[in-house]
Amino acid sequence: MLQINRKIIALTVLTVVALAGCNSSTSGNSTSDSTNQGNVIFIHPDGTSPSHWGAARMLHYGPDSELNWDKMSNLGIYRGHLKDQLTATSNASAVIHATGVKANNDSFGLDENGQPLVAASDKPQTIMEEAVAAGKATAIINSGIIPEPGTGAFVAKTKTRSEFAEITKQIVNSGVDVILGGGEVFYLPKGTAGRYAKAEESQREDGLNLIEEAKKKGYTVVYTRDELLDLPADTKKVLGIFAATDTYNDEPEENLKEKNLPLYVSGTPTVSQMLNATLKVVSQNANGFFIVLEEEGSDNFCNFNNAKGCLEAVKRADDAIGVAMEFIDKNPDTLLITAADSDAGGLEVIGGTSELFPLDKPLPEKGRNGAPWDGKDGTATPPFVSGPDKQGNNYPFAIAWSGIMDFTGSIVAKTHGLNADKLPNNVDNTDIYRLMYLTLFGKDIPQR
Repeated sequence: MLQINRKIIALTVLTVVALAGCNSSTSGNSTSDSTNQGNVIFIHPDGTSPSHWGAARMLHYGPDSELNWDKMSNLGIYRGHLKDQLTATSNASAVIHATGVKANNDSFGLDENGQPLVAASDKPQTIMEEAVAAGKATAIINSGIIPEPGTGAFVAKTKTRSEFAEITKQIVNSGVDVILGGGEVFYLPKGTAGRYAKAEESQREDGLNLIEEAKKKGYTVVYTRDELLDLPADTKKVLGIFAATDTYNDEPEENLKEKNLPLYVSGTPTVSQMLNATLKVVSQNANGFFIVLEEEGSDNFCNFNNAKGCLEAVKRADDAIGVAMEFIDKNPDTLLITAADSDAGGLEVIGGTSELFPLDKPLPEKGRNGAPWDGKDGTATPPFVSGPDKQGNNYPFAIAWSGIMDFTGSIVAKTHGLNADKLPNNVDNTDIYRLMYLTLFGKDIPQR
């Protein structure tokens, strides 16, 4: 009897092994699992660390309340070093997110020899280029200029990140269905005025009018929030251009006050409004969709040490996360993944009592160690005041800055929805690609 049981056990093991072998990819480099497959929304709130999220929570909702970001189901500590340095650059990090392989600090999709990086899928394509080729609906959204790395690196490859006109051309020619952001000056040839760009501001030297080219490709072109929100329900391709450059004015508070400029350009849609409109377009595709969204103001304002603009930008990113989570409630076959790549400005909150920080008096310009402080309207202005806590109390606080650059910081990646539980506790920046790839294509790319 014992021998028979051993034979049965051995046969069972062999059967399981054989079945496992049948599920393996023929290449040996990846495994397939269609049950994991669905849509992906990648939100890149550029420059945000837990300190940024905490400050936004305190200001806008109160210390005991929750951001949408707080409500996401899974998280992991993000490790963002590059191929050649510890602190990330926006362009190299975007390339890593788009390809799943480490890149040098100056890369915009090319290797040291000027050749397109071969992605972790063993293809010389970014994950969005593969999605386009697979017939999925695709979209890029940016509150800054559309050639910003956080969106541009998913469909363009150039020698440097500053080749904005070339990156914009590659975006228009990429086959992406929805393109929303600023940067009209890079769509128009020199000497041509646009809806926002003056003739002398337009940057293209090749004579191309990319807006007209986009129309020929079937894009509906919109320029304002109202035009975006009023798109016909059957719209398939959209080009949204909402500013000559960025949709925000990224300068110190004092400069904006002197110039009488708002934080964000009037009439421009927020990234949450852009995402909401985009979801209506891409959801029509039965093959699924892939959206990449970047709130760039959270990086730029913070690197100008503009605390007021920084916390407004973080809230806007959080609002977009809320739109994505509401969509997932009704469409659970969708993954929301979010991660920054660096810590903009090295923001920290300094909270005190109203005796220490009187609400009607300006804060000190600096802390005892020389770190600059910001109040609600910039340097030497009264403190920010938090939203109420559970007891209904509000508290004054200041923002301190480490510098005017991107720091390595402490970054947290979060997920929600389909495959959210597959986010590792320790997230290498290449893992962002791997999880998105698994969800879009049902293939598990091994860690390299």
